[in-house]
Amino acid sequence: MKNQTRNKPTAGKFSLLRQICNLIPPHLVPKLARETGVENQWREFTPWSHVVCLLYAQLTHSLGLNDVCDALRLHSGPLSALRAASAPPKNTLSHANRTRDPKMAEQLFWAVLDHLQTLQPTFGGNRRPKFAFRFKRLIHVVDATTIQLMARSLDWAKHRRRKAAAKCHLRLDLQTFLPRCAIVDSAAEHETQRARELCANIHAGEIVIFDKAYVDFDHLADLAAREVFWVTRAKDNLQCRVVRKFQAGTQDPILCDDLIVLTNPPVQKVYPVELRRVTAMVEVDGALRPMVFLTNNVTWSAQTIADLYRCRWSIEVFFKELKQTLQLADFLGHSERAVKWQVWTALLAYVLLRFCAYLGSWPHSFTRLFALIRSALWQYWELRSLLEVYGTAGGGGRFLGTPQQAYLAGFG
Repeated sequence: MKNQTRNKPTAGKFSLLRQICNLIPPHLVPKLARETGVENQWREFTPWSHVVCLLYAQLTHSLGLNDVCDALRLHSGPLSALRAASAPPKNTLSHANRTRDPKMAEQLFWAVLDHLQTLQPTFGGNRRPKFAFRFKRLIHVVDATTIQLMARSLDWAKHRRRKAAAKCHLRLDLQTFLPRCAIVDSAAEHETQRARELCANIHAGEIVIFDKAYVDFDHLADLAAREVFWVTRAKDNLQCRVVRKFQAGTQDPILCDDLIVLTNPPVQKVYPVELRRVTAMVEVDGALRPMVFLTNNVTWSAQTIADLYRCRWSIEVFFKELKQTLQLADFLGHSERAVKWQVWTALLAYVLLRFCAYLGSWPHSFTRLFALIRSALWQYWELRSLLEVYGTAGGGGRFLGTPQQAYLAGFG
């Protein structure tokens, strides 16, 4: 019985919440507060207490201001041991979300991400898709996700007639499955208006993949001039002329592989050079349908281009983990600053949990990790020991069956 797995984690000196917050360097929040002017506002509710409150709201899926403030007040003792953090009254937290500059939360996220990757340079490397290992260069995926908000009194986030929404534009590093650029703004702005900013730091020889919503041929010409390879989908109204066919006949799943030039005069003026168009059969919702891809690379095989675009779905997994696991459905405030504070804190909580999973070699899903830590947030256990004890069940957190198997045998 010596090899029997422990059924209880090792006791520790600090609560799980304190161990997670200790991943943030002590000097970082006061420094950013001074730089962004947050330090001089509401001295009785420090910027560090503000960050801890919003992190707690994310890690516990708090539904409102009362939920956060009451719970922290009940645990005021362990909370005060966390670098003298304090539980605020409801009005104080609401006022801080509404008046403090969310630029501090944005800078804190990037600073913590850089700090964690400095501590562990291989952090995040185990999430790379198998297909991406064929490339000895960085692959970036660009996309945006819409975050629904309450329609009342949200003039800054008007999306449609009776809807309000924010939008998070993001560039994901496919090698580490971590963000490299993110922009949080209202959903009224089209994706093409943020494409240049998202791709500004991509270097020559790297690959960027994005959906057809980001297709702007002026921007694509700029990427090609910088020797950046790009792959995207063609819009239905693309006007072009075939210059050369790379394949004489069709080879399933590749239907055609052509070198084309654009014929629409305004578009041809900004993108006069040739580009490649690949049409392939792609499985969508269990059925095969044709998709048309565009790229500025003429040396890869047509199947490689189709497979590269398939890697774009990785960012959908990222958005699913972020929106369905963390707290981006109920907001603690509906002003522009309050929403941005909560979105950037959600990204910070995601990175901290991913780093905890990396340290504990967590083999299961992000959702299961979140549920485990949420249930034991005030327990005095060693975090790594907790992940080792509760990470012994089989399966990798995926639904291994198919939709066709989701019925009882004998019942059609």
